[in-house]
Amino acid sequence: MIYTLTANPAIDMNISSNGIMGKVVNRTFDAVYTPNGKGLNVSYCLNRFETQSAVLGFFGGFSGRYIVEETRKMGILVYPVWVEDTTRINIFLNDRTEEYKFVNEGSYVSQKKQRELCRLMETLEDMDTLIVSGSLPKGLTDSFYDEVLDICRKKQAAVILDISSPYLKNLMRTRPYLIKPNDEEIKDIFGIVMRDEADIKDVLQDLHEGGAKNILLTLGERGSYFYNGSDLYHAGARKIELVSSACAGDAALAGFLSIWLKQPDEIEKALKRSAAVGANVAESSGLGLMDKVENYAKEILVRKVEGV
Repeated sequence: MIYTLTANPAIDMNISSNGIMGKVVNRTFDAVYTPNGKGLNVSYCLNRFETQSAVLGFFGGFSGRYIVEETRKMGILVYPVWVEDTTRINIFLNDRTEEYKFVNEGSYVSQKKQRELCRLMETLEDMDTLIVSGSLPKGLTDSFYDEVLDICRKKQAAVILDISSPYLKNLMRTRPYLIKPNDEEIKDIFGIVMRDEADIKDVLQDLHEGGAKNILLTLGERGSYFYNGSDLYHAGARKIELVSSACAGDAALAGFLSIWLKQPDEIEKALKRSAAVGANVAESSGLGLMDKVENYAKEILVRKVEGV
């Protein structure tokens, strides 16, 4: 069973306006409220492609209950650890010209609740894959990652990391099954600016030698790369009219995993779905309907990169 872990979930409020001005009432429209969090988004997208998963995370207050209830309505198993603080609400505003992101810091999670989640994980006998996504809430330190990955090691569960924390460098020693950085994270965490494909090749080889067994590198409009230590692939990106980029990266990861985890040799097919899902979600509020994925996937070009 695939499990996703979201330590810092949220409700996302996507709204639109005809411009923003100070000291006046700015009217908004097209409000969409969605249960959210990076690991949750992965589970939602996996569910769209008939891949079963279960959700782990910290939840609190009316917003936390809303997320858990809406997730269960989708037929997805949820194992919540309840905290006293209220789960955060994030705002994504599109004024027809720019997208503005207002992301709150999240609820406080005590060490007691951290231990509760770890004990819960230890009881999960069917966990063969864990996807760890997103940021840590207040109260948790990087040692939380160490505890979670140690449990996975004992269970011999594959670990997939999609985190922006500088601590990712330390976690490479655990040999994660897959990591999914983007270009900003490569710069912020590893201090590397990728100017061209030669730089990308070097970075992917370094990440593999540093411990990551597989790497899915997402570059927005420049597409994505996948490297497994022997073969390197590049997938293009479909041009779309951006509505919200909030969930696109999570969706792209889920699209890839929905094929690759079952059929690891179907890399081109997985990359096409990944790019198509990411594009379809980016032109929607929240995750949207993901109803154009099959058509978009036919338009995505994937090539095997030589000279690796």
